Amino acid sequence: MLALLTTTACASGAVIAPFTSDGCSEFPDGPSQHKGLWLACCIHHDKAYWQGGTYKERSQADAALQQCVAAVGQPQIAKLMLAGVRAGGSPYWPTRFRWGYGWPWLRGYTALTAEERAQAQTALAEYEKVLAELAR
Repeated sequence: MLALLTTTACASGAVIAPFTSDGCSEFPDGPSQHKGLWLACCIHHDKAYWQGGTYKERSQADAALQQCVAAVGQPQIAKLMLAGVRAGGSPYWPTRFRWGYGWPWLRGYTALTAEERAQAQTALAEYEKVLAELAR
């Protein structure tokens, strides 16, 4: 299986980096009285941003972040966060939190191939496995 993934990754020209998250990037993970209130929303959003894809997929990921933060009781913060990710998350910024940050810079709004989606799913499964082991 690993050989198949490696061969597929080379054939598509790029290999996705292991998943990382810095929480809410340049924004607090929650208010001072509840520091991690919307952290899970940001990590979920980071998974979408790390993987990248089309402009429509980015718009959906940003809308999901807004909905998630609003659902924890922070609709005004959700609007502020949406404005921030729309302005700062372009795949054309050379930042560690840009759209598609798991891929080499300047990928843009390129749809993932089936092989790239498989790479991403495998990498996320590895990340979840490490988290589960750390929780023991």
